[in-house]
Amino acid sequence: MSTQTAETAGQGEAQGLKHYLRNHMREYGLLFALIAIMVFFQAVTGGTLMRPVNITNLFLQNSYVIIMALGMLIVIVSGNIDLSVGSVLGFIGALAAVMIVHWGWSVPLTILACLVVGGLIGAAQGYWVAYWSIPSFIVTLAGMLVFRGASLWLLQGQSVGPFPPGFQMLSTGFVPDLFPREMTAGLAEIAGSRNFNLLAMAVGIVAAVAIVWLGLRERARDKAYGIEGEPANFFWVRNAIVCGALLFLTFKIATFRGLPNVLVTMGVLIIIYAFITQKTVIGRRIYALGGNRKAAKLSGIKTERLTFLAFVNMGVLAALAGLVFAARLNTATPKAGFGMELDVIAAVFIGGASMAGGSGKIVGAVVGAFIMGVMNNGMSIMGIGIDYQQMIKGLVLLAAVIFDVYNKSKQG
Repeated sequence: MSTQTAETAGQGEAQGLKHYLRNHMREYGLLFALIAIMVFFQAVTGGTLMRPVNITNLFLQNSYVIIMALGMLIVIVSGNIDLSVGSVLGFIGALAAVMIVHWGWSVPLTILACLVVGGLIGAAQGYWVAYWSIPSFIVTLAGMLVFRGASLWLLQGQSVGPFPPGFQMLSTGFVPDLFPREMTAGLAEIAGSRNFNLLAMAVGIVAAVAIVWLGLRERARDKAYGIEGEPANFFWVRNAIVCGALLFLTFKIATFRGLPNVLVTMGVLIIIYAFITQKTVIGRRIYALGGNRKAAKLSGIKTERLTFLAFVNMGVLAALAGLVFAARLNTATPKAGFGMELDVIAAVFIGGASMAGGSGKIVGAVVGAFIMGVMNNGMSIMGIGIDYQQMIKGLVLLAAVIFDVYNKSKQG
């Protein structure tokens, strides 16, 4: 009898796991797809992809896409889209160059002014979308053309630079190690590196512990409310994979130059936006707005104000991305940001956001951006031409959308 009971329990657990994976296929499929893509390019590039310098470059190269993807997710979840983010990025970079190089403004004042201008640009576009009900596609398409032309006018068709070291630190700077070199000399020798940034490794360990602790806390809360959560075995396997990958990446970064400033900025923003979208009233209202605008309005949600704020937020993040992009290039060019809106939108859709609005997660958008970034980096190392790269990225985006539609039709 006990054997039959054990078998029945085992079958029940297997069925529960299948049911859970079926309902969360997109969420976990993305994570495992990213790991599989990284393993694939690590193999075909002869280990180049996972070298410390290349991992650091991956973060630096994709930082502005990830920053804008955070704002784009909120815009798309609210049932809209913003095609102007690439042009706004280029315009803000041009404005910063003119302020610093031509007008002699200080770096802090320039950064503050550019963020305010970005917010005003988002407000101008959000006003027409929210309060005049003009389709966001049209408004932001107009904005894309306007700010592309404004960049050319501001720079007079020429590149402007270089920037002072203080401004370059936005993108190319690294957080100094708080631990003395004598403490890390032995670790550097073990790692086979000239130096070892103990602070970077410590941050990775703390992050891994925090992920497990928050997961356990959420499981306990679900259990207390009688909610059927993630199967225990899958929970521990998933966390082992995620934490292992996190510790591996931070170890690699620690053997190079430590934590890039922009990685810290991205990490803070990801935590803030994940908290806002998942744990706050305004976050739930944004999802309600995208799910059914009329029902949200009838339930008392101020849909116009939420839409307006979504575009203001997008403008500020596009401005921040423009500052980071300009700092990385150390110059502002008229062609900066050209076509970048496509990478941002693709990252959000690959990350699981719905075209109709109302669904999508911050973590998904970040993973989607990294999938695009790893593919770009890996294909470049392999020597694949930009023409083939564009075609492959287009096919990946199409496959992600088809997969999303198929899953929804199956669940429906």
